[in-house]
Amino acid sequence: MDDKEKQLRLDLKYLRMAGIWSENSYCERRKVGCLVVKDKMIISDGYNGTPSGFENVCEDENNVTHPYVLHAEANAITKLARSSNNSDGATLYVTDAPCIECSKLIIQAGIKRVVYAREYRLSEGIDLLKRAKINVIHLNPDEYETK
Repeated sequence: MDDKEKQLRLDLKYLRMAGIWSENSYCERRKVGCLVVKDKMIISDGYNGTPSGFENVCEDENNVTHPYVLHAEANAITKLARSSNNSDGATLYVTDAPCIECSKLIIQAGIKRVVYAREYRLSEGIDLLKRAKINVIHLNPDEYETK
């Protein structure tokens, strides 16, 4: 197995793990999970949800997401800020394409690769990451046979 194949297998495994992590979300409309990996070690994780101390309800009675709900990437990156780890050169794995606001955080965190599974209706986040010379990879784990 060559290096490219090994990297693909690793990327798929971490994406599947991000998918499992998304199951922790209390959001009803969309559950998103995220892992930050550096040197083959998970250094942070996150899922979308409310800030610490808030009731774990993401949507209002009309199924509209509350404006204070944090995205999975924001949760993972801010968790890093409270740890002794840093994300310089890391890879971020996320179940859904990052939005523009999360993309700004990814750039500022020094993350160099983003691997995501599902497209988002807006592409500004992906466009910004590419403009910042971040290696962006769209991989759908469902399209690959699990080994």
